[in-house]
Amino acid sequence: MMVPGLAYLLINNYLPMFGVVIAFKNINYAQGIWGSEWVGFKNFEYLFKTDDAFVITRNTLLYNGAFLVLDLVAAIGLAILINEVKNKVMKSFYQSVLLLPFLISMVVVGYLVYAFLNVQNGLMNKTVLPLLGLDEISWYLESKYWPYILTLVQVWKSVGYYSIIYLAAIIGIDKEYYEAATIDGAGKWRQLTSITIPSIMPVIIMLTLLQIGRIFYSDFGLFFQVPLNSGPLHNVTDVIDTYVYRSLITLGDTGMSSAAGLYQATVGFVLVILSNYVVRKISKDNALF
Repeated sequence: MMVPGLAYLLINNYLPMFGVVIAFKNINYAQGIWGSEWVGFKNFEYLFKTDDAFVITRNTLLYNGAFLVLDLVAAIGLAILINEVKNKVMKSFYQSVLLLPFLISMVVVGYLVYAFLNVQNGLMNKTVLPLLGLDEISWYLESKYWPYILTLVQVWKSVGYYSIIYLAAIIGIDKEYYEAATIDGAGKWRQLTSITIPSIMPVIIMLTLLQIGRIFYSDFGLFFQVPLNSGPLHNVTDVIDTYVYRSLITLGDTGMSSAAGLYQATVGFVLVILSNYVVRKISKDNALF
């Protein structure tokens, strides 16, 4: 029974790992991967010596750090609220509504955001801002608003997925704990802090460690499709993934793109190991491995 899953894992995840050699070569398609010139770490030097290296690294880390914290807080909060709904039909309805944004393509999300922010006839400029007595804003030319816009869009899109995972963990908690706490006079807040959060802590740690492992990766669609690749916004919307994509399209440099991917994977692996080590030192039972 395990053979199909293991075969897929081998073909899809492990065999492509031999491609990391591309990061150390100047690829010549006529000579093939193995016949191309070995250039060592020159592809990495190009990535880090560029003037934009600091900006794209800063944006990647700050955005993902904010996403990690906000997703965690919002998802747990929503999961607790949904768990309090006693009507099974309404509970299923709320779960479906929350999960729907996660299933929508980021291309569609980009056009939904455009419908709100379009300068000529967008909802914000033609309805919301006039009601507030504010002037119209050229959203796709003003970079100062986009850290908030991108953060809001990301949380809106992903929080439903995480909340359902946390809800499943909350539902699995033995009801007798809450009954005993109620008899002892514990209120909702005390039950939350003393029963709910400690009980789902292994799930919280697992998801957090997985997100930490991808802290150098970014949702390409979020940072490319939603701002519509607007040049004036690059200083706040450019991350490692979008920068590598533009470099690949402009220069066709496969080696540099592979070097960036290897760099992201290596840093993510190290961060997961270190984070899990810290968790193991604090609470061995909650460590991922």
